[in-house]
This record gives sequence, structure tokens and C-alpha cells, in this order.
Amino acid sequence: MPDIARRWDDLGDHNSLVEFVDACLRGVAQVVLQNNPLTGLLILVAVGWGAVENGQPRILGGAVVGLVVGTATALALQVDRASWRKGLYGFSPVLTGIAIPTFLDHRPLMWLYLVLGAAATTVVTLALNAVFKRWGLTAFTFPFVLTTWVLLMAAYQFDRFTVLTRLQPTFPGEGRHATGSFDWDLVPTFLRGISQVFLTDSWVSGLIIVLGLLVNSRWSALFAVVGSAGATLLALWFGADGASLEKGLFGFNAVLTAIAVGAVLHRPGVAVTGYTLFGIALTLFVQMALTTVLTPLGIPVLTGPFNIATWLLLLPERHFAPVPNHERVRDTVVSVLRRSV
Repeated sequence: MPDIARRWDDLGDHNSLVEFVDACLRGVAQVVLQNNPLTGLLILVAVGWGAVENGQPRILGGAVVGLVVGTATALALQVDRASWRKGLYGFSPVLTGIAIPTFLDHRPLMWLYLVLGAAATTVVTLALNAVFKRWGLTAFTFPFVLTTWVLLMAAYQFDRFTVLTRLQPTFPGEGRHATGSFDWDLVPTFLRGISQVFLTDSWVSGLIIVLGLLVNSRWSALFAVVGSAGATLLALWFGADGASLEKGLFGFNAVLTAIAVGAVLHRPGVAVTGYTLFGIALTLFVQMALTTVLTPLGIPVLTGPFNIATWLLLLPERHFAPVPNHERVRDTVVSVLRRSV
């Protein structure tokens, strides 16, 4: 496997098309904070499986279009080449590409909306990262969240679009949101919590994503499962909506928080695991609060809770077991040096 990866990297260094494909695949993997093209390929397979399973193959098309447009836009804007090659300008656009055909009815004009949205997501990524770096943070997936919120709220004002979020706008305190029953089919529910990171309701897709994580990092795969299971069980304990529980809708934000805090930004350990478990609970509470705020607007929370909770966890700078700086930048330095030779 290392030999194949090395050959692929060398091929990308000498072939512009392969380099672009490599950056796109890494962009998909970067949604779950991984820098591995095989991980990205497996995740695309997972998205495709879920799209076909749910009778919406256009969602896979949207993912590919969003990914290509976002990555190409970053290239046109002459971003840092090393960061571009790592897929850091592809992961938010691919999510935008999935969200638009998921939440808008299928019309030819929707694809133009998607292209414009994917390009805008890259611009928003550059803008937000410029702001967040002042606090030593990254924008994570918030460019996707912010852009998609704007696109969906704008779509309510256009006769050419129908928003399909299936959310009934109600003011806080009106009606009861915790309805439906839960059948205790836990393992598929936990896996759907992972697949919902990509707005996909499929336990098979969740399993494929876990396999994709295992290709690059066993710790990331483990914390993804812990994040989904922990948030889902806590939501169940507190009496959250059973139908949403079964679809994994209370697990996907915690999946990203758990991977980021437990496996990527810190070395896994006892203290880090405890902090991550706290972060999983915090993410769930932020998600429920944000749901209350956004329900009157008729738009979903997306991965907003993950971003907010992870920023809050990182700002105190309680680095129990930080990854040494030279290890964080080694790959970037090496790739830059290799391209300058």
C-alpha cells in the first residue's frame, strides 16, 4: 500500500490531471479531517451508494460537481499550492454540492445554483480562514454551512425553486418536537450517524466511511464511532425525537467533533478521551439549541454545531497532548520542497 501511494503521489507531481484528481479526492477525505485520496474515494463510493439507495442519484452528481468547481475555483484564485494539493479547498464545496440537490427540488436551474454556490463556498473559505487564523483556528466546514444557509434562505424568495428541508417553521415552545418511536436497532443507527456527515441516510454508507477512515487512521475511525454512539445514546436518554434518532441525525456533528478533538488535534490518551467525551455532549447540546433557533427559518443546522463546539473546545488552549508542530507541518514542508526541486 505505501508503494502504491508513493507512485500515485509521484504521478501527481508530473501530471496535472492526476494532480487535480488527487486534490479532489483528498478534498472529500478532508471533510472528516483526513489527507488520503483512497479515503476520499471510498467516501465518494459511500455517498454514491446512499444516493442510489435513497432514489436520489443526482446527489452523487452534485457532490462531484461541487467538488470539481470548488477545487478549480481555488486554483483560479491562486491559493497556496501545497494547501490546495491537500484538498483543503475541496471539502466545503463538496458538502455544498451534496446539500443543494438534497434540499432543493430537481430542476435544470438547480445545477447553475449549485455551481455558483460551490464557487462561493471556496471564496467564503478564504475569507473565514483569514479571520479565524487570528485566534489560531480554522473555519473547518463553516464555509459550507454559511453558504448553504444563505442559498436555502434565498431560495425561499425564488419561484423557480422549492425548498425540501421538510422542516415546519415554528417558534420556540410551539408544539412538541420529541415525537416518534425508536426501535433500538443501535448499530445501524450509529452507522447512519456517520453517513449523515455527508447528508446520507444509509448504514451501509456509514460502514464504508468507517472503512475509509481505517485506511488512514484507526484512531479517527474509532472516535467517529464513539462520537456517533455517544451523542445518539445521550439524545435517546434525554428523550429526543425517535424518528430523527433512527436516521442518525443526532450523531453526525459529534462524529466530526470526536475525530477533530480526539484523534487529529491531540494525541489520543486518557485526558484527551475525557475531553472528547465532554465535547460530544457539548456538540449535542449546541445542535439542539441551534435547531431551536433555526427551525423558525425552516433551514437545517448542517454541521454548524460541530464548528461551534470545536471552536469552544480549542479556544481555551487546553492542549492535553498536542501533536508537535513539526509533525503537523512536515507533510506540507515536504510537498513544497518536492515541488520546488
